[in-house]
Amino acid sequence: MKSSSQSYLKEVQKQIRSKEAKEFVSAELDYHITKVKNERRKNGLNDKEAERKAVEQMGNPITLGQKLNKLHRPKVDWLTIILLVITLGLSFLPMLSLGNYFSDDAMSMNYYSKHKILFVILGGFVAFGMMMYDFRKLEKKGWLFFGIGMFILFILAFFPSHMINGLPVITIGTFTIESLMAVPFLFLAWASFFNDRKLKIWQLGILFFVPCYFMFKLPSISTIYIFGVMVFVMFCWSQFSRKTILSALGVIFSLLLIVGIIFWNTSAPYQKIRLLGFLNPEQYANTSGYMILHIKEALSQAGWFGSTSTIEYIPALHADFIFVNLTSYFGWIFAIGLVFILSLFIARIVVIARKVHHSYGKFLLIGAVSLYSVQLVTNIAMTLGLLPMISMSLPFISYGLMPTIFNAFIIGVVLSVYRRKDLVASGFRANPVHVK
Repeated sequence: MKSSSQSYLKEVQKQIRSKEAKEFVSAELDYHITKVKNERRKNGLNDKEAERKAVEQMGNPITLGQKLNKLHRPKVDWLTIILLVITLGLSFLPMLSLGNYFSDDAMSMNYYSKHKILFVILGGFVAFGMMMYDFRKLEKKGWLFFGIGMFILFILAFFPSHMINGLPVITIGTFTIESLMAVPFLFLAWASFFNDRKLKIWQLGILFFVPCYFMFKLPSISTIYIFGVMVFVMFCWSQFSRKTILSALGVIFSLLLIVGIIFWNTSAPYQKIRLLGFLNPEQYANTSGYMILHIKEALSQAGWFGSTSTIEYIPALHADFIFVNLTSYFGWIFAIGLVFILSLFIARIVVIARKVHHSYGKFLLIGAVSLYSVQLVTNIAMTLGLLPMISMSLPFISYGLMPTIFNAFIIGVVLSVYRRKDLVASGFRANPVHVK
C-alpha cells in the first residue's frame, strides 16, 4: 500500500508535463515533507500521523502541481536563439564580398557556398542538441572530458597525419581534427574542476600546465591563448580566497615573464622580426609589417558605406581576416553594427549568469563567455593592429567547420543552462531554490 506522501507526489506529478521538472519537484517536495514529518514526530506524533500532517501542510496537490508546472518547466531562451539565427544569417554575407576573390581561386564560390551552408546547418544542430541535453549530467564527468581533451592533444603532438600552415592535424576523409577541438572538452572538464572544492591549488596548477605543454609542443599559440584565458577567468570566479587568487596570478605572470625573456633570447631572427614588425610596422614595411600596413590601408579606404572595388590580396580573407573584407565591402557602419550584434552574446550570457544559482552551471557560463569573448575581442583587435596577428576566427562569421561548431557548442551550453535554471535549487542541497 502506498504511503500518503507517495500518493500526494504522484498526484502532483500528473500536473507537470516536463519529465525533468517532475524529477526535480518530486525531490523538492519529498525533502520538505520529510522535514515537516520529522518535526511532527518530535512533537509526539507517530509516523503515519506525522506524515499525514506533513502532506496536509503542502496544500492541494492539483493546485500545487499546476503552479509548479508553470514555475519549473524548462525555459527556452528565445533572445539567444534569435540572436544566433541572425548571426548565422549574417555569416552568409561574405559570399558577396568574397566573390571577386574566389573567381580565380582554387576554392570556388560554389565550393564555399555549399560548405558554408553545411557548416551552418551542423552548427545549428550542435546548438540545439546541447540545449536539449541536461548540463547537470556533465558535472561528474570532468575527468572523462579532461582525458578526451588530452588524448586529442597527444595524438596531434605525436601522431599527426598532415601539416597545415605549420600545425599538425589529423585528416579522416574530409574531416580534420585540430588542436582547437580539444578546448570544448577541456572547458567542460575545468567547469567540473573548479566546482570540486576538494581539488587543491597545486593540483589545478598541474592540470593546467600539462595540456599547455602539449599545446606548446604542437605549437598552437591561438589554442594556448584561448585555453589560458578561459582558465584564468574561471579561476578568478572560483571559491578560492582573494589572497590565494592574487598569489597564484602573481606566480603565473612571473612565469610568463620568464618564458617571454627566454623565448626572446632563444628565438630565431625571423620570429623577432614578426614581433618588431607589429610594434613598428613602418620600419618593417617590406617584411613582417607589410600585412599590418596593407590591412590598415584597406580599412582606411572603406569609408562609412564601403566599396565594391577589389582590394589587394590578403590571405585568409574568408577566415581570420574576414572582418577586413566585410568592412572594406560594406563600410564602417556595417562593421560597427556587426560588432555590436556579436557583442550581444556576451551581454546575454552575463545576464543569464546572474540568474543561475547552480554552481556548475555558473562555471559553464563563465567559461562560455570567456571562450566567446576572447575570440571576438582578439579578432577585432588584431585586425585593427592592436594585437599581434595570430590564427583567430571571428565567431560565426569566419569560414570553417571547427570555428562554427566550436561557437555553436558554446551557445548550446548556454541555452542548456538557461533551459534548466529553474530546475535547480540552492540551500538545503548542493544547488538550489526552495519551493514555497
